[in-house]
Amino acid sequence: MLIRRETSADHDAIRAVHTAAFPGPMEAKLVDELRTDGDLIDTLSLVAVIDGRVVGHLCCSPASIRSDRTVSVGLGPIGVLPEHHGAGVGSALMHAVVAAADALGYGVVILLGDPKFYSRFGFVLASTFSITPPEPDWARYFQVRTLAAYTPAVSGAFRYAPAFERL
Repeated sequence: MLIRRETSADHDAIRAVHTAAFPGPMEAKLVDELRTDGDLIDTLSLVAVIDGRVVGHLCCSPASIRSDRTVSVGLGPIGVLPEHHGAGVGSALMHAVVAAADALGYGVVILLGDPKFYSRFGFVLASTFSITPPEPDWARYFQVRTLAAYTPAVSGAFRYAPAFERL
């Protein structure tokens, strides 16, 4: 398996991954809208390739904590073709994006997901660091992974890129 940055030639395959991975069109549409808005962080939009075929995709977009767009990124969506579930594709993408975000100097990566799954990658509830979700009902799924550039000053209200708000 190769993990690499997405290219423009991957866009149709990425759309197909998210369409197959999720029951509705929301995630595929979100990726397209983030890209159209210029809010996909190129260095944090990764594909997993097996035998020349894109089988997984994960992306990050600019986010803000208390209006600061320099310290955090919103992760998601992440999708893997169903026939590759359980083969480590999602885990490889997660490890790669956390390492890349750390190398790029971000302080935190934030996501909305199952704490039982994402805790293996070092994610904890965002409330642990006084970071609040855009929707209070998300609190039990709203998670953060701190990175080397994290400081305790990184706290407060979190906002995803505008495409998330249009969902």
